[in-house]
Amino acid sequence: MKAIRLNQWEDRNFIELVTRESGQAVENCYQCGKCTAGCPIAFACDLMPNQVIRMVQMGLKEEVLHCQSIWLCASCVTCTVRCPRNIDVARVMDTLRIMARHQGISPPGKGRYVALFNENFLGYIQKNGRLFELATMAIFNLKTGQPFREASTGLAMLKRGKLKLTVTKPRGLDEINRIFEKVRQAEKGGKK
Repeated sequence: MKAIRLNQWEDRNFIELVTRESGQAVENCYQCGKCTAGCPIAFACDLMPNQVIRMVQMGLKEEVLHCQSIWLCASCVTCTVRCPRNIDVARVMDTLRIMARHQGISPPGKGRYVALFNENFLGYIQKNGRLFELATMAIFNLKTGQPFREASTGLAMLKRGKLKLTVTKPRGLDEINRIFEKVRQAEKGGKK
């Protein structure tokens, strides 16, 4: 990552937008680093959680929305629990991810796999009303060009009865579809 000049301010409205959308007082962060120290995926991030927050404070909108860290965040809320300023850092990451999506920004690097998995996961639930792990992972592996990745693990799980070969559709599939429709409308700015 390139060095950040402390006097570099780009989009002064960005912090206000993130604060409003996330409901978090991002300006209160004093960079103690506790969020980063507890983050279980920090090793894979291009920006640490405290760096993302600092860049939001500085209005570095493009850099933040194009980083892969916002996509890799596991939403485990370790950062949130550790924050002495009571900032829900995981919620800020979610907000940034949503903002990037709304601006048509594709996830970079490893973030592409996370977005693809989420899309595949939710698509299967919407279509079938529940998760079918075997099909979800098989489709994900095909889409990522790794059709036999984790095949030995999958076979072992099948043998132990941990994975099923079929799945039944639950009652209430219409209700699930209504939930997905409400989310779509909310994302478009319609009624919730």
